[in-house]
Amino acid sequence: MRTAQLQKEFGLTLRYTVFPLHPETPDAGMALAELFAGRGYDLDAMFARLHAVAAEVGLPLNTRTHTYNSRRAQELGKWAETLGKGDAFRDAIYHAFFVDGRNIARPDELTAIVRAIGLSADTALKILQDETFSAAVDADWQRARQLGVNAVPTLRYREQLLVGFTPYETMRKFVAG
Repeated sequence: MRTAQLQKEFGLTLRYTVFPLHPETPDAGMALAELFAGRGYDLDAMFARLHAVAAEVGLPLNTRTHTYNSRRAQELGKWAETLGKGDAFRDAIYHAFFVDGRNIARPDELTAIVRAIGLSADTALKILQDETFSAAVDADWQRARQLGVNAVPTLRYREQLLVGFTPYETMRKFVAG
């Protein structure tokens, strides 16, 4: 992963901040055509660009027809971070959503994901029920707003933002100054 390479090359410590891209999305999901209706987006062109960028940076990506609410996944991601499993969870949730097209708002999907990375499904359900990490996600959302983040991924370094999937050399120049 390019961020791991940046960490190693520059001795960086990364802090992940979750972002509410489409928090209004219902748990059942929403068709992308409906989400982007009337906004002037050409979904075919958008996906062609995303696939080209993903291929360039070596990320698997399938064409999705729906989006799903990621709030619960973000809460479990904060929990996974406390257990040293943040990277594994982020990788698994990325694959589940962007490659497999799974509904990451559903507790049964989320418990399968946490189980696959060696975490307790029962504990995950309890965390979701009790909203144990809700305040941490709320704080991240506020931080993202304060920083002016409006797209993912966004890399922040020395008060500057680099937005979007970019080649490693671009990221390297961004950090090197």
